[in-house]
Amino acid sequence: MPRDRINDMIAFLAVARERSFTRAGSQLGVSASALSHTIKALEAQLGVRLLARTTRNVAPTEAGERLMKAIGPHFDQIEAEIEALGELRDKPAGTVRITCNDYVIDTIFRPKLATFLRTYPDIHVELNIDYGFTDIIEQRFDAGVRIGEAISKDMIAVRIGPDWRFAVVGSPSYFERRSPPQTPQDLTNHNCINQRLPSAGGLYAWEFEKDGRELRVRVEGQQTFNSAIPILNTALDGLGLGFVPEDLARPYIADGGLIEVLADWCPLFQGYHLYYPNRRQASPAFALLVEMLRYRQSA
Repeated sequence: MPRDRINDMIAFLAVARERSFTRAGSQLGVSASALSHTIKALEAQLGVRLLARTTRNVAPTEAGERLMKAIGPHFDQIEAEIEALGELRDKPAGTVRITCNDYVIDTIFRPKLATFLRTYPDIHVELNIDYGFTDIIEQRFDAGVRIGEAISKDMIAVRIGPDWRFAVVGSPSYFERRSPPQTPQDLTNHNCINQRLPSAGGLYAWEFEKDGRELRVRVEGQQTFNSAIPILNTALDGLGLGFVPEDLARPYIADGGLIEVLADWCPLFQGYHLYYPNRRQASPAFALLVEMLRYRQSA
C-alpha cells in the first residue's frame, strides 16, 4: 500500500474515533482544515462518503463504520507491537490510558501512583474521568475500571480494591435543622444531593438492603452532580445529605465533619476491577501498572 494511503487511513481513523476534526488534528499534529482536505480527497479516491458532517459533529457513515472496524484493529496491533519493543529497553516506557471515576482516582490510584511514577520515570499514565460504560476498545483506552459485576465476560478483570459500601452522610449543621432519617423512606423528607449517571439512565436511585429486603429510593434535592467528590463537598458544606462511598467519607466521619446515618441499610458492593481486552498484547509499562494496582488483601 502506498505510504500516502496509509497516512490517509490513519487520518480517517483519528477523525472517526474522535468524531471531531479539531481533536483529531490536535492528536495528529495537523490543522483541522488540512485534515478535512485529506478526508475529502480519500473519499473522492474511494468513491464513497466515509464521514457525515454537520455543524455540530462528525460521525462515520455506514461505509465509514465498516472501514473503521476493518482496519482499526490492524493499526492498533501495529501500535501495540511497536510499544512492546520497549521490552528491549533498559527502562519500561510508554503511555497507559485508563478510564475510571474520580472516586477510584482518589482512593486507589492516588495513594499508589506517586511511588510508581518515581520508580518508572519513562511511564506516563493518563486517567480519564467517566461514569459511563465507555467502550475502551473504540475509545482506544488501555483499560477501564468498573465494579466486578459490571464487567463483560470477554474482558480480563483484575481486582484493584476491596468490597465497599455507600454511606448516607450529612454535616452537623444540616442535622441541627433536620432530624436524622430512621429508614430509607424518610429520605423523601430530606434535601438530598442527587447524582446523574449515564449507566443509570438518569438520576441514580439510592440502593439499600436490610434483612433480605432491597429498596431503591429516588431522592430529591436542590443540587445534582455527575461525580462523587462534589457530592461529598456539598454534604460537608451542610447543603444536603450525600450518598457517597464510605471510605471517601470516613476521614470526615472520624473528625466529626460528617455524621453517618442509615448505616445498617447500606449493603456491600463488589470491589473495583481493572479490565482490558483478553486479546491485548500487554506492554511492559501496562503489565507493571496492573501488578502495582492489583489488590492484595491484608492478612
